[in-house]
Amino acid sequence: MTETADSRDESHIIASILAGDTQNFHHLIRPHERSVYIMALSLLHNEADAEEVAQEAFLKAFRNLARFRGESKFSTWLISITLNEARSRLRSQKTMKMESLDEPPEGQVQVSPALLRDWKEIPSQVLERQEVRQLLHQAITDLPLIYREVFLLRDVEELSVNESAEALGITVASVKVRLHRARIMLQKKLVPLLRQVHPKRRWFSWS
Repeated sequence: MTETADSRDESHIIASILAGDTQNFHHLIRPHERSVYIMALSLLHNEADAEEVAQEAFLKAFRNLARFRGESKFSTWLISITLNEARSRLRSQKTMKMESLDEPPEGQVQVSPALLRDWKEIPSQVLERQEVRQLLHQAITDLPLIYREVFLLRDVEELSVNESAEALGITVASVKVRLHRARIMLQKKLVPLLRQVHPKRRWFSWS
């Protein structure tokens, strides 16, 4: 596999950090700050918790940078750390009911994962309507955690199947199965609601 310019630059930055130029760590993580925060927020549904998890993920990445072997993308490794931190935070919230892992606490502000970039099935003039955006955001929020994770990685963050499997610590086959189930769940929930907004449009065309 041919090494890209970005990966070479990333490797040089990591090497410089490990050699003692720790200020370069900010340059290393800067392109990934939004993705890490959005991933944490999409799982935790709380801005303060998401910020803490993102900071903890960056701190752990810094502390364990020498363990990163470059066999995968740095962004994949970083997202994996973020997922583990978010899961740990969810497990620690013992006072919450189990179903609250899949539903946001009442009254908390919803922020969409990366604004659901590239929903090709939905025309832009309709997507701009707040009611439709809210339906999409809520449907993703309501997915069970294991399906929400894989959907966010594959269809929102656009990681490959292999990268998603590595980030989640599961097999490629499991990624495919979970993504298929997540899409089916979203389709079943959204189609009746979206048809109320635009009755004649065919909303989804996932294979």
